[in-house]
Amino acid sequence: MTPFGAHIRELRAKRGVTLKQMADELEVSSAYLSALEHGKRGQPSIMLVRQICAYFQIFWDEAEALERLAEMSHPRIVVDTSGLTPKATLVANLLADRIRSLDEATIDRLLEVLNR
Repeated sequence: MTPFGAHIRELRAKRGVTLKQMADELEVSSAYLSALEHGKRGQPSIMLVRQICAYFQIFWDEAEALERLAEMSHPRIVVDTSGLTPKATLVANLLADRIRSLDEATIDRLLEVLNR
């Protein structure tokens, strides 16, 4: 699940909206919306993100935050380390190799370092 997908699911739950209801209102299939929530589809278009904001009546800073979250929710990332140091390439490869086995505490520590 992507951060964007998790947030959309949380918004739906808080407001008591089913996946089918939301999909019907946005004129997308419920299968697509489910795949988007579960990270099985790529990053949503900016137009869909804005439709979702309008649907949930999200404005200003919260809408901008949702757009940024969508931008950071690619379920399949390609990291281009060409031109970087061997250490940078090693970090990218180790992370790709071990990401599935990292516990939440380790992920939290990595986020702290990366968000500085």
